Amino acid sequence: MGSFGVVIFVFLPFILLALMILLAGKPQPAVASGQSIYQQLGGEAAVNAAVDIFYRKVLKDARISHFFAGVDMDKQAAKQKAFLTMAFGGPHKYTGEDMRRGHAHLVKQGLNDSHFDAVMEHLGGTLKELNVPGHLIAQCAAIAESTRKDVLGK
Repeated sequence: MGSFGVVIFVFLPFILLALMILLAGKPQPAVASGQSIYQQLGGEAAVNAAVDIFYRKVLKDARISHFFAGVDMDKQAAKQKAFLTMAFGGPHKYTGEDMRRGHAHLVKQGLNDSHFDAVMEHLGGTLKELNVPGHLIAQCAAIAESTRKDVLGK
């Protein structure tokens, strides 16, 4: 597995966490308050903290850590930070692949719903650890969940 492909593997997810927005090429719309999810989360500092905590959790999880063997995690974290900034409606420089193509080689290696669930678990845990309000966690989780079929090649 090439490290570029593995770099694309880490979602979310969160997201993680906003992959359909990437596929549509549209940033997350602002909410009624006039602030994007990115702004509501706390901007760059919050996204950076979330990604760092998230990867600490993921790399300790035997269910999914093997997908990161040989990956330059500094580069991976930087790509994820750029992606999440874009996905949550902040200023972005993300230029990665679409989720289906970017994860296809991992699906061939066994990436499945249980792995996606583990990532979702760590996304939620990370946001809770950062005291993100429940309604924002739910929005982030919904965005991430909406990408399941593409990530898993279904």
